[in-house]
Amino acid sequence: MTKMHADQVDIDEDLVRGLVDEQFPQWADLPLRRVDSAGTVNAIYRLGGDMVLRLPLNRSGLGDVDREEYWLPKLAPLLPLAIPTPLARGGPGDGYPFLWSVHRWLPGRSADQADLESPGEAAAVLARFATRLWRIDPTQGPHLAGSTPLAAMDDGVRAAIRALEGRIDTDAASLAWEAALRAPAWDGPPLLVHRDLLPGNLLAVDGRLHAVIDFGTLGAGDPATDMLPAWSLFSGEAREVFRECLDVDAATWARGKGYALAKGLVGLPYYQDTNPRFAALARRLIDAVLADTG
Repeated sequence: MTKMHADQVDIDEDLVRGLVDEQFPQWADLPLRRVDSAGTVNAIYRLGGDMVLRLPLNRSGLGDVDREEYWLPKLAPLLPLAIPTPLARGGPGDGYPFLWSVHRWLPGRSADQADLESPGEAAAVLARFATRLWRIDPTQGPHLAGSTPLAAMDDGVRAAIRALEGRIDTDAASLAWEAALRAPAWDGPPLLVHRDLLPGNLLAVDGRLHAVIDFGTLGAGDPATDMLPAWSLFSGEAREVFRECLDVDAATWARGKGYALAKGLVGLPYYQDTNPRFAALARRLIDAVLADTG
């Protein structure tokens, strides 16, 4: 694997095979293969036909195992799309320092690589997923972080804009970012939010959205953080369907645009040489936000 982070640990198939064989000898005979992913937090390996392993690449993934193990079984019956099922947790070993997880494999292709039969229908289903998630009490369990206000991201976003001079319209990016900063902050109670509804975390089967994966960023905070699909996946009429079905006010939509822009601006220079798929997604976010005058 090409290293994306300065503190990224070395993970390869031999290491993962050793972890599985030692900690789960009942699965020692199952085939193992790395899954090609644009993800930035975990190395993903498929084990046998119906399991997937998630191994944090660095300390940014610490806490994900506990968070998903607690929350996923509680959320599954309440949401309109399939979500992962935790099966087991692995521990450090063979030089690997972190907890890791085993989940049930979910079929499908990432939404950015699938031909969605009806983008408008997908937008409505995903909006229903988000709004149902928001109704769940985030105080019922541990392991949730709050969302970061846009204002707290200002220094990093402006540094990214400077780093992208000559590659994007930095004047337009600055104006769009400043417009997002002017939106009123979220003043409601913290809501349960996924915070990473990017196309790589959305699975489609036969042209229809089927599942949402990767709940490592599950948190309690601003619902605007769940509006990434508006600019990472949808456009035109489908984007309007998503907005209408979310039924959020103009300030929340404006903050959502700001979170999408920040994700793109910070992600593009950071991943441009180490994760081309995520860098392409970051560029798509930037271009979509700058083109969206609504």
